[in-house]
Amino acid sequence: MKRVVSGVKPTGDPTLGNYIGAMKRWGEMSRDPEREHFFFVPNLHALNVRPDPEELHRLTRSAVAWLVACGVDHDHSYIFAQSQIPAHSELTWILNNYTTIGELNRMTQFKDKSLKQGPEGQLVGLYDYPVLMAADILLYDADEVPVGDDQKQHVELTRDIATRFNNLHGETFKVPQPTVQTEGARIMDLQDPTKKMSKSDDDLSGCILLMDDDKAIERKIMRAVTDSGSQVTAAADKPAVTNLLVIYSVLSGRPITELEEAYAGRGYGDFKRDLAELAVHALKPLRHSHEQLMREGNDKIDKALEHGWWRASELANAKLGEVKEKLGLI
Repeated sequence: MKRVVSGVKPTGDPTLGNYIGAMKRWGEMSRDPEREHFFFVPNLHALNVRPDPEELHRLTRSAVAWLVACGVDHDHSYIFAQSQIPAHSELTWILNNYTTIGELNRMTQFKDKSLKQGPEGQLVGLYDYPVLMAADILLYDADEVPVGDDQKQHVELTRDIATRFNNLHGETFKVPQPTVQTEGARIMDLQDPTKKMSKSDDDLSGCILLMDDDKAIERKIMRAVTDSGSQVTAAADKPAVTNLLVIYSVLSGRPITELEEAYAGRGYGDFKRDLAELAVHALKPLRHSHEQLMREGNDKIDKALEHGWWRASELANAKLGEVKEKLGLI
């Protein structure tokens, strides 16, 4: 049976981009009898922005609630918080000794922040983030790691670390494969289609949050920027409309070519009104389910975390024990 590891970071409420790019698919994947799925909340990763402790606790539980709301079957898959499994931190320290400064210097996230703000003030936690991510994956002998384009580089580093360790100490880690969703993998900001939709932006006018109410969703879509002309078509010179078509296609299950035919000659107004109605209809049940879980579902969230912790700790502790034995660690 293949093993799949995925994570959702608790640094804010998820966006429509998070849902389309990953969470919608996770709900569908979690029932696959041919794969064992681990969905974890990487709350240790979140520490590199020094969050308020109460807010981090709330967002961690909220992330679990979103996973359940999106259909992840926690009776057949495993949901857990990263901090529940101390092996993640311990293996990270070990893997630091199989990772080079040059490799970490090339990681895009650290490099981008260093260019903007200078490297001296950046936290070591941000710098070492990819090694912790490698530990997250390698502890569970993951066959597949579903990621967005921006995280693929980290999985490639994980593969290099695993191969290096295996060459030195014998077969220990399974070398994972990144799997990148093509359709809807990168949903762009509704006000600036040159950048990815992000919950961390100061201006959220172009970002639909799963927590947004119906009126906010409708307003953001109706105010979304469009391209010159009035034809609803996907093209390289029409990034804004292409982005909206991708959202429509994924939420409706209809191919883009069919949507282009349906809106031929109708203009952007009709198209955006229909898309707004579709998005409200698709997201409302998720929001209501999440709200109910956060309000009344403490037992369900705790049950999901306990069930996931039991299986994850079993695998993680066994793998860490194997690593320590090979390295002569007591």
